[in-house]
Amino acid sequence: MENPQRLRLLAEILPQWYAEHARSLPWRQDRDPYHVWLSEIMLQQTRVEAVKGYYARFLAAVPDIPALARADPELLHKLWEGLGYYARVRNLQKAAQLLLTRHNGRFPGDYAAVRALPGIGDYTAGAICSICFDLPTPAVDGNVLRVVTRLRADGRCVDEPAVKRGLREELAEVYPPRGAGLLTQALMELGATVCGPNGKPDCEHCPAAAFCAARDGDAWANYPLRAKKRERKVERRTVFVFSREGTLALKKRRATGLLAGLWEFPNVPDWLEPQQALELASEWGLHPRGLERQTERTHVFTHVQWEMRCFYIPCAAPGEGFLWADEAALKGQYALPTAFRMFRPGQETNIKGER
Repeated sequence: MENPQRLRLLAEILPQWYAEHARSLPWRQDRDPYHVWLSEIMLQQTRVEAVKGYYARFLAAVPDIPALARADPELLHKLWEGLGYYARVRNLQKAAQLLLTRHNGRFPGDYAAVRALPGIGDYTAGAICSICFDLPTPAVDGNVLRVVTRLRADGRCVDEPAVKRGLREELAEVYPPRGAGLLTQALMELGATVCGPNGKPDCEHCPAAAFCAARDGDAWANYPLRAKKRERKVERRTVFVFSREGTLALKKRRATGLLAGLWEFPNVPDWLEPQQALELASEWGLHPRGLERQTERTHVFTHVQWEMRCFYIPCAAPGEGFLWADEAALKGQYALPTAFRMFRPGQETNIKGER
């Protein structure tokens, strides 16, 4: 069977399969572009189960595009706390502000205009335009690349822009004149639930099993072909959890770069020894009362890995340049990324993956 025919067959059978097997997810209850957009941005690099709660809380606090455009950035960071990749929520607000000023707070039903918004790439633009406006604009993410390359035993490297663009164009050719959004969601669903990324695909329940080129001989493991990932840079950092009268010391990160604009526990490059940590706390005017304890954790970002040593130091003075937050403020007001939140007393954890 020729590969173009495989794609046509897949496009023909998937909508009915999706109607019978689709998961019930909060963002599938309607085709409101704001809801689809928000869910697709949240789902980038994040598991579906983790997103459900964030999606509901975010919509409750920021129900529409005008509200997003005008929201306090601190509130948005707090709503996003723990999801990681905080540039996503900053770009959400930038895009909402443009939609408010240029499009009366509504999404334009035009792929190029949607694609031009901050934080929206080919995949997200394709998802919004197909699901919400029924345009033949495929949304090609990792799930779809996996399905299509296995279906056709396509050994090209999917990380090459020309290959990904070509696959998107070939998919567009088999999109139906009506029901584009249904096909987009069906492709995503098949890759997420049947032809998954971890372990052997569930070929027994795949609607495309009869004409999948990679099914025979377990050839599925060869696809998709990805470029070799570059090694992460490893950095050592010393973190300080300074406590004083029921509060903890925070500082705000700079407005650009890693974890831009978020709150953090004070920290410095490299590892300090306990006496060095106490001496630095004295230099900062904190009058340390001694070292309570120390711990070490690892936190992994996309391209860098932090090896973190943390000192817990009670202090007698506020020093200068610190914001002192009590438990209520930490819980409801100030967003701490996981790299630092895992050192909060009583809430230590080792969640990975933010940037």
